[in-house]
Amino acid sequence: MNERDTLLNELAQGFRPMSEGIEWFDGLGQDEQSGVLLFLRHHCVQARAATEDAQEAIRRAGLRLTHTPAVLISRGRIDDQLGKIAGLAPLDERRKAFRLLTAVLAIADARRRERFCSDGCSHWWHKLADA
Repeated sequence: MNERDTLLNELAQGFRPMSEGIEWFDGLGQDEQSGVLLFLRHHCVQARAATEDAQEAIRRAGLRLTHTPAVLISRGRIDDQLGKIAGLAPLDERRKAFRLLTAVLAIADARRRERFCSDGCSHWWHKLADA
């Protein structure tokens, strides 16, 4: 667990406002931003993001259906599409990708927590409310 991982999980769980997350993300260099997007993509997959999560994630991220990350997540296998979203290069698209991937993680991890961790678990990020 490091500061980045904690911050991203706090954003996904609603313990920090997205405006704070975007300010932090914008302060990173391009390589660091790419690393964050890949991290989020990986954790979305680990949390078992599903195709059905796409529309709610777009809504939570505040994206229009015509924004590139929204178009991508709405088409094809979600695992593949999350990778494409994480690989977007223009800054404006990376910012949208950050918001969308954080929303996908929030949805998928909440479902995972409800289904598999409701009786307790050892996931450190599920204990952030206790810290």
